[in-house]
Amino acid sequence: MDTEQSADATEFALPRSRAVNERLHALVPGGAHTYAKGDDQYPEDLAPVISHGRGAHVWDVDGNRYVEYGSGLRSVSLGHAHPRVTEAVRRELDRGSNFVRPSVVEVQAAERFLATVPTAEMVKFAKNGSDATTAAVRLARAATGRPRVAVCADHPFFSTDDWFIGTTPMSAGIPAATTDLTVRFPYGDLAATEDLLTRHRDEVACLILEPATHTEPPPGYLAGLRELADRHGCVLVFDEMITGLRWSEAGAQGLYGVVPDLSTFGKALGNGFAVSALAGRRELMERGGLRHSGDRVFLLSTTHGAETHSLAAAMAVQATYAEEGITARLHALGERLAAGVRDAAAGMGVGDHVVVRGRASNLVFATLDQNGQPSQEYRTLFLRRLLAGGVLAPSFVVSSALDDADIDHTVDVVAQACAVYRKALDAGDPTPWLGGRAVKPVFRSRS
Repeated sequence: MDTEQSADATEFALPRSRAVNERLHALVPGGAHTYAKGDDQYPEDLAPVISHGRGAHVWDVDGNRYVEYGSGLRSVSLGHAHPRVTEAVRRELDRGSNFVRPSVVEVQAAERFLATVPTAEMVKFAKNGSDATTAAVRLARAATGRPRVAVCADHPFFSTDDWFIGTTPMSAGIPAATTDLTVRFPYGDLAATEDLLTRHRDEVACLILEPATHTEPPPGYLAGLRELADRHGCVLVFDEMITGLRWSEAGAQGLYGVVPDLSTFGKALGNGFAVSALAGRRELMERGGLRHSGDRVFLLSTTHGAETHSLAAAMAVQATYAEEGITARLHALGERLAAGVRDAAAGMGVGDHVVVRGRASNLVFATLDQNGQPSQEYRTLFLRRLLAGGVLAPSFVVSSALDDADIDHTVDVVAQACAVYRKALDAGDPTPWLGGRAVKPVFRSRS
């Protein structure tokens, strides 16, 4: 077991983490500042509270060390405390972080970003992905004069703002009039999308989607969307929060060769530091600027959007990706991990139930019951065994800090988890192996 204190899975406990979680719930709604980090996403009383991290490992307040996947909700792709990034940040901290006028770092960061993503002509930075995607929607509405937003129905998250969250089961507090302006189209189905645009002729301001996530785009699909957007006069927006850097240094648009009107980046861009970006065609982006004659668009105007240390982090991340071939390394690590997990699951007779999906740099896993249906109960069993083995893995999204020993250890722990999974399938009931309530989906209407 890859921990500083050993424990059998049946005895594994996190008393200090449990106490801190109680303190968190008393002070912070949900016990975390991101719902996906909530303790309801983990087996009961087994949600570790992190003390610190380095590289591909994190330590909890109970003293356990874990090999970590999906670090920072996919944001820490180089590993924690990456020396090149932290040094760039330290240099700026000693020079001040926020001023009454733009810093020279802002133009340097913009030049670096646009050199990395040459399909964009202008960029504006912010602190989180929701601000960037909402700015893209506002800009599209202003440019087209249309009210509706068409979002891809097969992608789980775009923004914390009303135009999107109102379409989820957590829509409390959002007026129906706002939600009604957001419509959905299925990924990979050009005919259904064209039907939507025809039904709402001259009403749809933009099509917004992740260009790729857990599945590759069908041949010609993204180019077909580009043609549909042009023909129907709407703006094509790529949400590259996940695909940015992980698919290629220039994101999915750089890999697949289809240029959106606007795109949004974040997550891997700062390696854990808060920075996001809205980028796109000059004609559109300039509407949020000062050098045009039309109505002004309040595009992005945030107090902390251009903090120098975060922009320095972004520049260091982009340089590291380019000079060290990080995207290729992420794919190689992911391919090794996926092959190992699939072999381990097949070897234990659960290859049809523990299923690894997605691009190698962005792997997720599904836990299926005896009928082949997604199961939160079996996910709970699986996560419990991973945690006890020193693997913190809400997904199998890799960072470049992982090494072969980390992958090998993970596969060994997965094999042990799959052996228990097989027992539960044979019993027809995973309950004896859950240790409490099952994990829960993030988007639900009731606690």
